[in-house]
Amino acid sequence: MTEIGTRITKIESGRLEGRRPRSAGCNARLGTHGDRVAPPIARVTTDSGATGFGWTWIEEDQAGAFVGTGLPETVGGEGLGQPFRLLEYPLLDLLAKQRGRSVHTLISGKADGAPLRVPCYDTSLYMDDLHLSDDDEAAALIASGAAEGMARGHTAFKIKVGRGAMHMDLDAGTRRDIAVIRAVRETVGPDAQLMIDANNGYNLNLTKRVLAETVDADINWIEEAFHEDAQFYRALKEWMTAEGLATRIADGEGDASPRLLDWARDGLIDIIQYDIHRPGFSRWLELGPQLAEWGVGAAPHSYGEPFGNYAACHLAPTLSSFEAVEWDEATVRGLDASAYTIEDGFVTVPDLPGFGLALDEDIYTRAVRDDGWVVQ
Repeated sequence: MTEIGTRITKIESGRLEGRRPRSAGCNARLGTHGDRVAPPIARVTTDSGATGFGWTWIEEDQAGAFVGTGLPETVGGEGLGQPFRLLEYPLLDLLAKQRGRSVHTLISGKADGAPLRVPCYDTSLYMDDLHLSDDDEAAALIASGAAEGMARGHTAFKIKVGRGAMHMDLDAGTRRDIAVIRAVRETVGPDAQLMIDANNGYNLNLTKRVLAETVDADINWIEEAFHEDAQFYRALKEWMTAEGLATRIADGEGDASPRLLDWARDGLIDIIQYDIHRPGFSRWLELGPQLAEWGVGAAPHSYGEPFGNYAACHLAPTLSSFEAVEWDEATVRGLDASAYTIEDGFVTVPDLPGFGLALDEDIYTRAVRDDGWVVQ
């Protein structure tokens, strides 16, 4: 890889405001998520005037340590080393742009060729129905959200379940979960993929009940059925095998157990879902070969920060066990992502340098000035 001799001279950060097509309701343990997003976007400038930008969790008091330092000399199959991961998305964007390459070809070492197409799923089917008393009406409302996703090009959908954990009576909430799953399946047809996400709102017996009563819905994976527990997952695996269910077990977003990878290696968990933002892109690249060796899927969690929609696409060519991008549809003012398109369940990734995104200079500068910071 070509060495880079330029140094970082400025780091700036600001939040760009955006909106989802509709408000996202509750999950099993949290209230309404709303329709607003405000991703923190940092931009790095070098002494040659080159820039790169992307999502970051770096704070102003941490940024000073990077100003005046040289850029990473190399970037390869394991991404960036420490401490550069604090700025990995702006730096990956910058390094790829300097070479005139997309991030995914920079990482994989492959030449740009045919446009990259990556499978994705609509993650917008939250609990928008809790104000309704009738299960059929509630199920129809969530199914209408799936129909909206189909109109945007999706053929895979993840449904939030676990209404009985907090928001409804346990039995009534579980019945509604089942009704919603069935209604969504009827709406999207037999060929679409369905996943369900309980956000740790079930226990082992509730999980069995929901899977048993939705066999015809052909659920691809169940995510965070309950907080990670090897004994519960082992018992669930044994039960699903006995019942002939092919549903897979997915887990790992948020405060995941430190033993999660051990359980994946041992066959208790089929899909790992660490967040695309933290621990991030480079950590996923490190894990890729290990997951592939174990036959474990990689499905990065990326809800809540729309930059993750695009970043996850660039992981796909390097992770051989990559499952799909979790697509949280939102339009962010000042962030031009129009080169990304969704059709027939796939994201087409633009053949453009960096992440293939563009900033509106006026909007970004105003965001930095009004509620951000600059270190130089």
